[in-house]
This record gives sequence, structure tokens and C-alpha cells, in this order.
Amino acid sequence: MDLRAIGMGLLFALIWSSAFTSARIIVADAPPFAISAIRFTIAGIIGVAIARALGQSWHLTRDQWRATLVFGLCQNAIYLGLNFLAMTTVEASLASIIASSMPLMVALAGWVVLKEKLSRLATFGLVLGFGGVILIMGTRIGAGVDMFGVILCVIAAAALTIATLVMRGASSGGNMMMVVGLQMFVGAGVLFVASLIFETWEFNWNPRMLTAFTYTIFAPGLLATWIWFALVARIGAVRAATFHFLNPFFGVAIAAALLGEALGLMDIIGVVIISAGILAVQLSKQSHTPK
Repeated sequence: MDLRAIGMGLLFALIWSSAFTSARIIVADAPPFAISAIRFTIAGIIGVAIARALGQSWHLTRDQWRATLVFGLCQNAIYLGLNFLAMTTVEASLASIIASSMPLMVALAGWVVLKEKLSRLATFGLVLGFGGVILIMGTRIGAGVDMFGVILCVIAAAALTIATLVMRGASSGGNMMMVVGLQMFVGAGVLFVASLIFETWEFNWNPRMLTAFTYTIFAPGLLATWIWFALVARIGAVRAATFHFLNPFFGVAIAAALLGEALGLMDIIGVVIISAGILAVQLSKQSHTPK
């Protein structure tokens, strides 16, 4: 892994983790599905415009179209839509910790569903990682966390797991920015319908909310997604996923710094354990990846 790839991975992890804090700010003043649909529509228009300016084509490969639809549905509509809804009742730090367990869920799905063999290091990582999640959840439940919000976060993480499994198809064949833009429209359409059914459109457009909204469109929405696609294309999905071990650290640190969310000793210990578990799982995959 070269220095450029390391820089891309670090930047992706930082931006991806910051999205929970900006989302927490946004949903305090806007209905979660509606604001997400607006966000994805704007991001999609910008993404496609950039792609066309770069000379990228509408003509995607079959794998790219499938990945665009699945990624748009699973990441944007389900994962981000449900996380925005969940953060009306749960803290950004907790949402980021649950979402960060996605690499563990991918490894577990490979073992249970695909019957993939797990090395000792991977097994150790799974046990360690989920142990850290249980430790944090036990502490938060004891403090009276909203369980409906937690369930939404878990469902969202499962959807992100599915989205991750189709990333390879989206990363081959070029036109990455076009894929980024088009998958935004998939999420926008689904969440717009959901908003019409479940929400009342009441917005409080203020400087704090608008700043967070603008940041979320350009940073986690467009830049981080493009970086992830490019990173997977550069070093492969297995190596790229290693950077997810940083997400628990970044997620809770940003939420604490910008939102003043309190972190207890058990939260800190749990984050360290989860990160170690994720790193162990990803390193075990690398050791079995052909050079």
C-alpha cells in the first residue's frame, strides 16, 4: 500500500466518521427523510455535472448499473436514511460506533451465509469486535438509550454491509464520478416517497443547520464516496476496508469535540476493543489475499 493510498484511506475515514455529527445537527431542524432526499438530489446533480465535465459517460457496465442501484438503495436510502432518523433520538457517537461494526458484519456474513472459512486471527477479531459493541451497548442501555433508535442503526449497518459487498462492481470500468452521482438519485427517490408518507415538512433553516447541510452534501456525500470508489479501485476492497478500524475513534472524537457528547470509561475501552477487532479481521483477509 503506497503513501497516496494511505492518505486517501485516512481522509475517507475522517470524513465518513464526521457525517454522524453533521447529521445530528441537521435533524434537529429538519425531517430526516425529507432533508436526506433534498441532499441526495443536490449531490446527484452536482456529481453528474462533474462527471460530464470530466468526460465521463452515461453508459455504465452491467456491474456498475447493478452496483449503482444496490448501493443507492442500501447506502443512501436505507443506511443514511435510517441513521438520520435514528439520530433524532440517539447520540452521534453511538450511531457511529454501530455503523463502524460493518466490517465485522461483512466477515460474519461471509462465514454464516457464504460458508467462508475464518482464520484464527479473523475469529479472534470477530469475538473481540462484537465484544466491544456489547460492552458499549450494555453501558448505554443501562443509561436509558432509546432502543428504537439503536435498532434503526443496526438495520442501517446491515444495509451498509450489503452495499459494501457490491462495491467491486462499481469500482471497475471507470466513470466513478458518474456512478457516485447516479446512485444519489436512487436514494433521493426512495426517501422522497418515504417522506411523503411518514413526515410533515417543517424546516428551520438557520446558519448552523445550513452549514452542516452543505458540508454533508460535499464532504461525506460526494468527496468521501468518490474517495472510497477510487481507493477500492487502487488497492482492492479488502485492503481499503482496513481503514474502517479508524472510524470508531474518529466518530466519537468528532462528536465529543463538536457536540459535547460525553464519553465514559467503558465507551473508550469499547472503542479501542472494536477498533482492534476490526483491524484483526481486515489483516486476516489481507494475509489470504493473493499478491
